[in-house]
Amino acid sequence: MDPISQGSLGAMLAQSASSKEKVKSATLLGCFGGLAPDLDILIVSPTDPLLFLEFHRQFTHSLIFIPIGALIVTLVMYRWLGKGLTFRESYICCLLGYATHGLLDACTNYGTQLFWPFSTERFAWNNVSIVDPLFTLPILGLIVFGVIRKKPALGRIAMLWAVSYLIFGVFQRERAEELGYALAASRDHDPVRLEAKPGFGSMLLWKIVYEAGDRYYVDAVRLGVNGRQYPGDNAEKLDLKKHLPWLDLTSQQAKDIERFRWFSNDYLAVDPDVPNRIIDVRYSVVPNEIDALWAIDLDPHKPQDAHIDWQSLRQTTRDQTARWWQMLLDP
Repeated sequence: MDPISQGSLGAMLAQSASSKEKVKSATLLGCFGGLAPDLDILIVSPTDPLLFLEFHRQFTHSLIFIPIGALIVTLVMYRWLGKGLTFRESYICCLLGYATHGLLDACTNYGTQLFWPFSTERFAWNNVSIVDPLFTLPILGLIVFGVIRKKPALGRIAMLWAVSYLIFGVFQRERAEELGYALAASRDHDPVRLEAKPGFGSMLLWKIVYEAGDRYYVDAVRLGVNGRQYPGDNAEKLDLKKHLPWLDLTSQQAKDIERFRWFSNDYLAVDPDVPNRIIDVRYSVVPNEIDALWAIDLDPHKPQDAHIDWQSLRQTTRDQTARWWQMLLDP
């Protein structure tokens, strides 16, 4: 999730367990504990553009790493932020903050390796958007007032809001999936798999992605009092023999496709507008469109040991923003 949410949730849990006299130090240490796991974004390679995909939300986000990560944060931050706290108390604050990070990330749709190194499965519970102001701002406001007024109870109220909101997200996800299956049935489709993902910044607008036959279908639903469906795009599933007949399956580019397949949970298609570009169909600005936020480019002229090229396509046009707002505000 976004850094403000992660830091706020870590601060919230540490604050809720603190006392009036120690609330400021506890909140700050919990905040840094909540932020620390995302330092894995620094693991990059100038020659391997997919390395960051393998390590982001990996060992630093694993449940088994929480005590170790918290100890590292404590060792670094205790001298600066542990005023009025013993080292043990500081460690507990960092531990509580650090513990929130991986679990909150698993609530989003990106995927988190909670059980690394025992499993590389990416958990994505899809019950909150990666950025959701309605989730984050009340928590942030409560913990700030908790520090100012020296009232740890405000952190507990923030925790109640966070848990309630995430539970509501599960309820909304189930509603979205029901509408998704209904839409698939209207097309005489029996989905191999179907997922509902919260749209950017709200619990109202959801993206539906499902697989049927040799295609992926992408639609949107709006979950107000009554559900509304917005039929969308579809794309043919990636077939290496059909779409990339020139590809040597022993080459590094072929291996990189499989790494990208693992990251994308096998929701891969060929970009119809760009030759030799493979896209992840799960994400887009407008939820019923296939307009990938990232992709990999292949080149038949590259040497056997050369990696693919990573493409970040996160550019939002005014038309996309207008279509998103129209769906979100549609009565």
